[in-house]
Amino acid sequence: MSRRAIVREPMGMFDDQLEVITVSAAAARAHVVQLEAERALAEDSGVASIDAYRNDLEWELDAWREVYVISAVTELAVLRGELDGRLQG
Repeated sequence: MSRRAIVREPMGMFDDQLEVITVSAAAARAHVVQLEAERALAEDSGVASIDAYRNDLEWELDAWREVYVISAVTELAVLRGELDGRLQG
């Protein structure tokens, strides 16, 4: 099940445009896990001391965590709707 999510671009990089992607909550969570592993490796290897790299990685982690939450909430709402029907009132 795929849902739409919004990934923010770094300020000024693409004239503040938003990139819209389709990703499931499971895929978004898997990407968060990959990025967390990358961060751990960067810390172990000393690469995390490079401010630009660390800031970019943290920004990407924050964005993908947001995608994960949005996707998960959307999937839960769709499932509830499929099981119980549309809310009335």
